[in-house]
Parts: sequence; structure tokens; C-alpha cells
Amino acid sequence: MTHYLVAIHHPDTYDAAAVEDAAMHREIDDLNTEMVTAGVRVFVGGLRPVRDAHTLLRYPDGSVLVTDGPYIESKEHVGGFWVLDCPDLDAAISWGRKAAIACRAAVEVRPFH
Repeated sequence: MTHYLVAIHHPDTYDAAAVEDAAMHREIDDLNTEMVTAGVRVFVGGLRPVRDAHTLLRYPDGSVLVTDGPYIESKEHVGGFWVLDCPDLDAAISWGRKAAIACRAAVEVRPFH
């Protein structure tokens, strides 16, 4: 089977306290339980807000510059993700659909090499 990244995208203005409620948390917990029961969940993780990101850039001389903030300035960022072990892309997209519903957010599904 192939591993797939199922990434949840949030706008930069995402405020978990204002958006997430008990029902949403319950739906995500239920989805996690379903993934574990199906044997597809490899790893899951939520990420802190993009304002807590740090970017490290390597220069040709070998030095590394560390800066506060994300590498890419955009209006959206990855807020969390699952790594799933699925038999094919269709199965991964099916889980991604459930993730989009539970998380009430855009979801990206992408296979690993």
C-alpha cells in the first residue's frame, strides 16, 4: 500500500477558539477512531498557528539563516495532517472527503514517493 498525506488547510486568520466547537472535535475524534479501526492511520498531527513557524534557509557558503514566520507568505497554511496507508488514490480521497467534512476546511491529498 501507499502512504498518503491528507493535509488540512486553514486561512491565516484561522482562530481555533472561534471556529472549533465540541461537535467539530467529536467529529474529528470519530474520524480518527474510524481510521484506526480501518487500519489506515499511520500518524496524525495538528500544527500550531503559522505565526509560530520558523524558516531555515541554507546559503551557498553553508551558513543557515533562521527567521520567524513561514517560508511561503500566503493566505492559507497547513493546520494539521494525517499520514494514511491506503491501497490507492481513490481510497485516500475518500478519507480526505471525510476529513474535509469533519474539519470544515479544504483538504489536500498527496501520495508520498
